[in-house]
Amino acid sequence: MARIIMGIESSCDETGVGLVRLHDDGAVELLADEVASSVEQHARFGGVVPEVASRAHLEAMVPTTERAFEKAGLALSDVDAIAVTAGPGLAGALLVGVSAAKAYATALDVPLYGVNHLAGHIAVDTLQHGPLPAPCLALLVSGGHTQLLRVDDIASSITELGSTVDDAAGEAYDKVARVLGLPYPGGPPIDNAAKNGNPAAIAFPRGMTGPRDAAFDFSFSGLKTAVARWVEGAARRGEEIPVDDVAASFQEAVADVLTAKAIRAAKDQGIATMVISGGVAANSRLKELAAERCAAAGIELRVPRPRLCTDNGAMIAALGAHVVAAKRPAAPLDFSANPALPVNVVSL
Repeated sequence: MARIIMGIESSCDETGVGLVRLHDDGAVELLADEVASSVEQHARFGGVVPEVASRAHLEAMVPTTERAFEKAGLALSDVDAIAVTAGPGLAGALLVGVSAAKAYATALDVPLYGVNHLAGHIAVDTLQHGPLPAPCLALLVSGGHTQLLRVDDIASSITELGSTVDDAAGEAYDKVARVLGLPYPGGPPIDNAAKNGNPAAIAFPRGMTGPRDAAFDFSFSGLKTAVARWVEGAARRGEEIPVDDVAASFQEAVADVLTAKAIRAAKDQGIATMVISGGVAANSRLKELAAERCAAAGIELRVPRPRLCTDNGAMIAALGAHVVAAKRPAAPLDFSANPALPVNVVSL
């Protein structure tokens, strides 16, 4: 008998509620995906303010839940299990989602699963492209995370191969956008500006690509600083800043490093399928270059549609469905959110 799984996401600045149907054959069908974002409230600060995010989650949780059930044509009583982001993320923001999930699970008398936000970004791909081959490689790229992950079982076995040692790729986008006078969040405006620029105009550095650097780790702090110094130098000389060229050259450096290391990791691990997920996965140049390099290397590339790449409740519901299908134990109702939950812990 098919089961309805509710997913709640509140790790940062999006309040997400998703509903999926888990079929008897293990297929997961998306029924609703409603998101309320507080990004505009953070824009004037140039980044997410934890207290503002927590308050926004409190205000948005019930209305977002109501919209999701209305969209799906379901009632709360139809829910068979609930999954909620237990970490990683902002402590206060996570607590809002976890508290709401506990309340719903108690009221409905259904099992509750505390799941990993990062694993959710991978699991969401199954809503569009079906089951994940085992093993597969996941390149997770977002505002707070840049990681290469080996996925042997989305419900239980994820191994980190490499991670950023400083700024995440999305964080670098936000900081470079501020240097160029572009709005927050920086990903979309830099991507748009880059389409009119020359990616070879400025030779920005490719961090951690030397022979002595860790093979699968990333560093974008030096690239961010190099962009800032280049812009400052041009300003001192009284030159007009070629925003489009700077954006294109910066974006090319990011996409080059991400895809080169991902291809290297896939070959090293003998993996034939790559999933790119997280907010930065919506970037046009990253997808284009990844497609080129994966095709040349004989690697299947899977990238969820942009709506599924950003934080949302559907990804948590999808992961919850896989955890339920794998018959993993439910979490005790007294579990706590963990802002530093490691990626190898898929569910609590």
